[in-house]
Amino acid sequence: MARRDYYEVLGVERSATQDDIKKAYRKKAFEHHPDRNPDNKEAEEKFKEATEAYEVLHDEDKRRNYDRFGHSAADGGFGGGGAGAQGFDLSDALRAFMRDFGSFDDLFGGGADAGRRVRQGQNLQIRLRMTLEEILKGTNKKIRLKRLVPCSTCNGTGAKEGSKPKTCPECNGAGQVRRVQRSILGQFMSVTTCPRCHGEGEIISDPCPTCKGDGRVESSETISVDIPAGVQEGNYIPIAGKGHVGPRGGPPGDLIILIEEIPHAVFERHGEDVMCEVPVNFSTLALGGKIDVPTITGTARLEIPAGTQSHRIFRLRGQGLPRVHSSRRGDELVRVVVWTPKKLSAEEKTLLERVDQIAGPPPKPHKGLFERIRESFGG
Repeated sequence: MARRDYYEVLGVERSATQDDIKKAYRKKAFEHHPDRNPDNKEAEEKFKEATEAYEVLHDEDKRRNYDRFGHSAADGGFGGGGAGAQGFDLSDALRAFMRDFGSFDDLFGGGADAGRRVRQGQNLQIRLRMTLEEILKGTNKKIRLKRLVPCSTCNGTGAKEGSKPKTCPECNGAGQVRRVQRSILGQFMSVTTCPRCHGEGEIISDPCPTCKGDGRVESSETISVDIPAGVQEGNYIPIAGKGHVGPRGGPPGDLIILIEEIPHAVFERHGEDVMCEVPVNFSTLALGGKIDVPTITGTARLEIPAGTQSHRIFRLRGQGLPRVHSSRRGDELVRVVVWTPKKLSAEEKTLLERVDQIAGPPPKPHKGLFERIRESFGG
């Protein structure tokens, strides 16, 4: 694709002054700057093209050579004999732009004329411990907070009564300072947060005696928070605007409520399901019968089939925990285990010995995979 004439790119006459060229480039840069046109390749190319033209035409020597020889004079490369398209990428264009104009915010609305920069307050995090019964139904909790709020003496300005904040003399209210650095690659503009006002653009020369110029004081309050049913360990609930307020009128952060579960004495939680282990007499497992098992809300009747083996798991539908913002409930899993008494009466011992004689020895365990392989080789 043929490269356009640099004067045409900037929209100026060949007799344009340096001031005309700078104003024309500034206008083009504002229109096509990547910060104003994110993910727009066409705008990016036009920004690079305008910057390339500016790099040649704003330099008297390069412009003189360009007027005589055209683009062939500018193909010495960026930072060399010219600013040709070869090797001129977006980082080169941005670096050239920053060198003469600073940041995009400084040039087009973020500098001293944009007003002072305020800092948002920090988020506040608390841990809320909940029982399984509270999680089942949801609950309302009263939470006592200690947080930073605007100082009532100075109304959050940080300045003593009768005075007010002053524009920072270090950055002239911009909140940033720019410094030109020189290297073998040329001049570079670095932009850093102002060390005197910490980016706020203002300083407090006569601070409030109550808050010492911070504009904030510590306060306690109690808030009411609704916790939905079904929450689990690690869930969090954000409460907007209930964190610390920012210094000197900055907006508040948020309150983050982090859910913790109190371990239950009977149940283990597995997502929306709960599990418990219930000891059962050998005779009930062998003969079958009905037993009462605990649930989160009380008890339920569970039927045990004859010949049930120890550690079998039964499922009680709908006896688990709900999903958040849903009426659906998980299940309760009941693992039955044979109960072995530690002491036997004489009668119990006699009866069990009789059962043992009648039942005979238990079946042999199934052969394992490695044992079957060993036997196949005659081991």
